[in-house]
Amino acid sequence: MTGITHGRVLRIAGPIVLSNATVPLLGAVDTAVIGQLGDAASLGAVGIGAVILATLYWAFGFLRMSTSGLAAQAQGAGDMGERTAVLVRALIVGTAAGLTLVLAQVVLFAAAFWVAPATPKVEALAHDYLSIRIWGAPATIALYALTGWLVGLERTRGVLILQLWQNGLNILLDLWFVLGLGWGVPGVAVATLIAEWTGLALALWLARDAFGPAFRDAAARLGDRLSIRRMFSASRDIMVRTVLLQLSFTTFVFLGARFGDVTLAANQVLMQFLEITAYALDGFAIAAETLVGQAIGARSVRQVQAAGRICLQWGFGGGIGLALLFALAGPPIIDLMTTAPEVREAARAYLPWLVAAPLIGVAAWVFDGIFIGALLTGDMVRTMLVSVAIYAVALAVLVPVTGNHGLWAALMVLNASRTVTLWRRYPKVAARAGQA
Repeated sequence: MTGITHGRVLRIAGPIVLSNATVPLLGAVDTAVIGQLGDAASLGAVGIGAVILATLYWAFGFLRMSTSGLAAQAQGAGDMGERTAVLVRALIVGTAAGLTLVLAQVVLFAAAFWVAPATPKVEALAHDYLSIRIWGAPATIALYALTGWLVGLERTRGVLILQLWQNGLNILLDLWFVLGLGWGVPGVAVATLIAEWTGLALALWLARDAFGPAFRDAAARLGDRLSIRRMFSASRDIMVRTVLLQLSFTTFVFLGARFGDVTLAANQVLMQFLEITAYALDGFAIAAETLVGQAIGARSVRQVQAAGRICLQWGFGGGIGLALLFALAGPPIIDLMTTAPEVREAARAYLPWLVAAPLIGVAAWVFDGIFIGALLTGDMVRTMLVSVAIYAVALAVLVPVTGNHGLWAALMVLNASRTVTLWRRYPKVAARAGQA
């Protein structure tokens, strides 16, 4: 394993930041293209259909992170057979999950519209959209596995190429199918379906060395019980941790709705600042996943410590940069997001919390990457349980007294609690290198 340097961290993190920047662009183009049809029902159908599928796919997001940690440790140990076996096991799980969603589509869509009913026209159009897009489920979930594997092997440039291909092709096909051929809502769905399956083909090509000489050794290991237990244990823990985190944000949104439409809208605008923060700093968390995992596989305590230290340094540097950006450019950004004077005024009142958010939350995000790389996923669940309990107390104490300011303060308490609880367990990461 080569030395861990600032340049190496940036080579991993940079492509991820650029890759993340393309994600909101695709959603904006989808909306703009359908918006050209002048039909509110079509716009609503694509929106609700995309949310339903995103929710279904989100349940399998653990596959990206668990594959990343396992692949990084195999890479660090120089075990090429296990490195390939990690990918093949994850592809089997991803393909099986995707096929299950395809087979269960009638029940799943009926349940989704029962939970979130729409007008008959919107539901009909959304069903057309979903009945096409669902056939991309095996490709999309398998791509989680391939992306995690590429990340674990430090190939984030490949992840960037993959994202640019998928989103670029999707945008071009959107324009052709909807505006050129007049296919409407089905055109958007077909465009995404093609992008998903061609993306899978490209990802398999990027990972083609996994199917070379090491594949025979890997095939003999696929049924190894210890490796399968590690995979499912990590996946289970990451899923539980992610559910707890998502419930925390959902609680935030629901409680914010109690303060009226203006405050709810202002909170929604400001949540975009959190999304920008997550996209921008995610690269350093992923760098930590990769480098810590490889260092543990190589049984190098020194490399583990260097990886954690440098990723945290760059994470804090990025957090400071974002805090300055939000402090200086926050009001104009708010004005771009909404034209309602009352929403602008409310959002400005709560903007200081978003200036603080990158500084308070960055360590928690990077620590998440460190613990995923170390496969200390059980510790992630335990610290998240403690943090969510503290968050609940903060909500109960602060919201009745200070209203929406208390809501934002409680969210900061959640991230601070995650940082402190993970930091207290951080020595276990270096110890893990000696046990690998």
